Amino acid sequence: MADKTGQMLRPTQRSQELRQRALTLTPGGVHSNVRLLGPQIFLDHGKGSRLFDVDGNEYIDYLLGQGPNFLGHAPDVVLDAVDAACRRGMVFGAQHELELEAGEAVLGALGWPDMLRFGMTGTEAVQAALRAARAVTGRQKFVRFAGQYHGWLDNVLVKVDQDGTPQLASAGQLASHLDDSIMLPWNNLELVEQVLDDRAEEVAAIITEPLMLNAGSIEPAPGFLEGLRAACDRHGVALIFDEVISGFRVALGGAAERYGVTPDLATYGKAMAGGWPVAALAGKARYIEGFGTGVVNHSGTFNATVMACAAVAATVKRLTDDPPYASLDKLGTRLQAGLRDLAAERGLEMNVQGLPMAFHVGFGSGPVTDYASLQHLDLARYANFAGTLVEHGIWVTGRGIWYLSAAHTDGDIDETLERVKAAMAA
Repeated sequence: MADKTGQMLRPTQRSQELRQRALTLTPGGVHSNVRLLGPQIFLDHGKGSRLFDVDGNEYIDYLLGQGPNFLGHAPDVVLDAVDAACRRGMVFGAQHELELEAGEAVLGALGWPDMLRFGMTGTEAVQAALRAARAVTGRQKFVRFAGQYHGWLDNVLVKVDQDGTPQLASAGQLASHLDDSIMLPWNNLELVEQVLDDRAEEVAAIITEPLMLNAGSIEPAPGFLEGLRAACDRHGVALIFDEVISGFRVALGGAAERYGVTPDLATYGKAMAGGWPVAALAGKARYIEGFGTGVVNHSGTFNATVMACAAVAATVKRLTDDPPYASLDKLGTRLQAGLRDLAAERGLEMNVQGLPMAFHVGFGSGPVTDYASLQHLDLARYANFAGTLVEHGIWVTGRGIWYLSAAHTDGDIDETLERVKAAMAA
């Protein structure tokens, strides 16, 4: 079977066979609902910037496992560290020295926090942050922003309708849990200040992605983060940055470093451990020290495992000793410009925006400054195009985000643009 350019589409027979087996084993054939709408292709292995499926097809990867593979797939420096550490034990239910090495590396890279706690997922780190903020302030509600994702638990999982009203996102979700949050549009500082002026005695925290990477790769407007910081200080509200995606990706110190605004608490994951599952909550002492007295509970059998701490220590050392950020700025800027040029050549209206190492692609025109304006793009058309990109060897997600890794090269960008050109012709 060939596409409209005459290029043979990639064989998927083995993936199709495995897909049928998967459907008999697990609902939808996947173990995360995020993957229900993704390509139903089974991967065999990955190395560097490339993925390889069970049918022998190769892809240049711009999804990076939803972000964690910031050093590329199977980075030797992380694999070697984890392998050596695991051979001495993996889960002790007690303290070990690698916890200290990993913690010191993270705190040293971030610069602003006093202390941290390791966990397993960004979802649970967010819950620990909200609990810590409530414990210190004695208040219950939190302010959040439309289109931002803070995990899949009942009190943070929402979908937003066209007029910005939050709604339940899942059957079985408790509607009462959404009463704890106040949903506002991103980048509207005046409205945030108005809400706090009126209701600050109810609000424990503002939680936000410091830049919206989960949807749209939307940067904060000039003065927005600074304004959030000032409003929180004025009303005794905790400022929480959800840096699960942006942390260690947009700068060594994450978005807090890139934009020069310091939160009270921040959550990290994904790029922090070179692909290993681990999360962290970092913060100012007054907000986080309650975990150490037992007054505020944060528990977990697999918190700070040997494997996780070895991966964190190795990854942060690599990012500190050999920072990839200047190279990523160059490569990502070139890739963004190339995508815009290819679209213009074919008369396609394409919006490409965001940071070089994490940007968003969609059909339509910008600017996109919040979740509502993101909906003005033809998101369905791009999701369909993403499937065509996968068929042409570009591994991307249908929601439009493109991630670059430290393993991507100029050669990858050249090859990517050739494959995108063929996909556009198709």
